[in-house]
Amino acid sequence: MAEQESGQQVADEAAGAPEFLDDTVDAETREKAHRERGAARPITVVGNPVLHRRCQDVTAFDDQLAQLVDDMFASQFAAEGVGLAANQIGVDLRVFVYDCPDDNGARHVGAICNPVIDELPAERRELDESNEGCLSVPTAYAPLARPDYAVCRGQDIEGNPVVVEGTGYFARCLQHETDHLNGYLYIDRLSKRDRKDALRQMAEGTPRYETVPND
Repeated sequence: MAEQESGQQVADEAAGAPEFLDDTVDAETREKAHRERGAARPITVVGNPVLHRRCQDVTAFDDQLAQLVDDMFASQFAAEGVGLAANQIGVDLRVFVYDCPDDNGARHVGAICNPVIDELPAERRELDESNEGCLSVPTAYAPLARPDYAVCRGQDIEGNPVVVEGTGYFARCLQHETDHLNGYLYIDRLSKRDRKDALRQMAEGTPRYETVPND
């Protein structure tokens, strides 16, 4: 992964700045279309094996993938989330969807397959220590430091290369969902004490949406 990122960075330097996808255009219309074609599925929660291993690369950009993405948008909407990875509905594939605002109020909607987050140069690594939550750790929240800027590279659902830029809350979303597909939950980045507290919050809370039991 590091070599691939390094090679991509060299290519970008040779070609100039990357052309970022404008995922704010017709955001409401596109999200609604996906959601209305899809069917909501229950959410997998911490402890389910599919959440704790790296997902398989997307290699078939076909109707089955398109239907999965539609179902993911429907599931995300039903659970009142801003991002959802495929393994959060039990599917072992490297794709996530998002419907997330940035700190300027712009609404970003899209789907990214095989995502990779760029490693930022030191001068761009300004950390945001806001609270973070997860549909797979329902009702729990904890502060987690993440860079407030992110660049995510991957492919769209037709296999075309895309580069998405995020700031603030949206940057956190891009990093959070890519973590999911690498087999990590946000609580895996917490201290032992904060992780224990998050799991306690989850145990004491009641999800607002259907989840998959781990037993």
